[in-house]
Amino acid sequence: MVKVLISDKLSPAAIAIFKERGVEVDVKTGLAPAELRAIIGEYDGLAIRSATKVTREVLEAAPRLKVVGRAGIGVDNVDVKAATSRGVVVMNTPFGNAITTAEHAVAMMFALARQLPEATVSTKAGKWEKNRFMGVELTAKTLGLIGCGNIGSIVADRAVGLKMKVLAYDPYLTEARAVQLGVEKADLETVLAKADFITLHTPLTDATRNLLSREALAKTRKGVRIVNCARGGLVDEAALYDALKSGHVAGAALDVFETEPATESPLFELENVICTPHLGAATTEAQENVALQVAEQISDFLLAGSVTNALNMPSVSAEEAPRLRPYMDLCRLLGGFAGQLTSAREGSIQRVLIEYEGAAAPLNHRPLGAAALAGLLGPVMEGVNMVSAPVLARDHGIEVSEATHDRVGDYQSLVRITVTSEGLTRSVAGTLIGNGRPRLVEIKGIKVEADFAPHMLYVTNKDKPGFIGRFGMTLADAGVNIATFHLGRAAEGEDAICLVSTDGNTPDAVLAKVRELPLVMQATTLSF
Repeated sequence: MVKVLISDKLSPAAIAIFKERGVEVDVKTGLAPAELRAIIGEYDGLAIRSATKVTREVLEAAPRLKVVGRAGIGVDNVDVKAATSRGVVVMNTPFGNAITTAEHAVAMMFALARQLPEATVSTKAGKWEKNRFMGVELTAKTLGLIGCGNIGSIVADRAVGLKMKVLAYDPYLTEARAVQLGVEKADLETVLAKADFITLHTPLTDATRNLLSREALAKTRKGVRIVNCARGGLVDEAALYDALKSGHVAGAALDVFETEPATESPLFELENVICTPHLGAATTEAQENVALQVAEQISDFLLAGSVTNALNMPSVSAEEAPRLRPYMDLCRLLGGFAGQLTSAREGSIQRVLIEYEGAAAPLNHRPLGAAALAGLLGPVMEGVNMVSAPVLARDHGIEVSEATHDRVGDYQSLVRITVTSEGLTRSVAGTLIGNGRPRLVEIKGIKVEADFAPHMLYVTNKDKPGFIGRFGMTLADAGVNIATFHLGRAAEGEDAICLVSTDGNTPDAVLAKVRELPLVMQATTLSF
């Protein structure tokens, strides 16, 4: 039975989901780092919020761990790079609190526009300062949206409903999507120069850290108001303080800070700054939604192999998983076949081409490609899997490409993997037969139909009389029993392939004798 640890507080309904799905679950919150490291090795999955820190050290202590699920959007508390290198899927729940966070940003914008917090304090103090709190309307103002993903697009929708003009800066925003949202796609310089209000909705990365730097703030129009409900660190807080003190920035509303919990900050001294303690996702609905989603996602992955909202692996829906699983097995086996042959020769892998034909052509190819790379790199890289394989291929400078073909072939579906190493290119192709069983159908362009077996022996030889007899006798004399025997050749008298499955491993001494046989050009043992 698979086991999941919940190390941060989750809804009882989320715990019930795990149990109903047949997942053994332990709830242990408030663990110190050493306590977490001491027990994490027992678990296949880890469900967290923002309190638990999933560091490299935690991951190194978790040989069984397959998935980390974050109930929420941000994964600043997870070492995603270390998780990827160890083959651990990292998931978040980007949609569960999107509306809640967007609504908080809009609320902050209204509060800034009408100075609501200051007016509340003044009125409760017995003052009646109508003339002091002169606000501005949102109608007809320009909103500069930095980030137009899940949350940003909801803010854009609300702002358009408020009759604001929306300028959106997001490198991934297409013109078609901008038109659909009713916003104008713009570069950052334009947003800074024209916006009356600026809201941020981007993750914190090396590229976005201090996105609103001192230089960027200087480019904004005088009187701009800034809202950040995304991530602390997107705004240079020292530069923002100076801009607020000088009056260049009329006001700021911050739900997030560079250091959290934020118990002190020069910004707290300023009346034109509204601060909340990271409340963007703090609604009853959002907390329930993300907890339920992370429980479903982790369960689906561990029990059915579906991958949803993963940051380091292609998504596979619950509906796709049963259909893709046999193709993923085929791709992994084909990759393993090519990888074992390549690793037996001198030279590193330079390029990989994965081709899909027939019924395989319209499928979701990202997980299939990841499976193929995992099989290919497995013989030479310890612990590689579908999560880490694409990253390892990129890090090793391997060029990976894909192609689909609508042409009608000999098989209902076909996957072909072509591997180019230093001075050598080889391909291997396979299909699914019967109830989805993987089958080899082609090696180096030569037709060879064979099932994958735990122990196999691959031989290339010249197609001349006498080879099969000598080869068979060599194995027989060594007590190696042949289970299946498959032959193929390019043409009469030219290169031929012999692929056999055996009842056990072929000893190295026997393999050496096979290589010494007349007409043999290559002999390699394979295991699957």
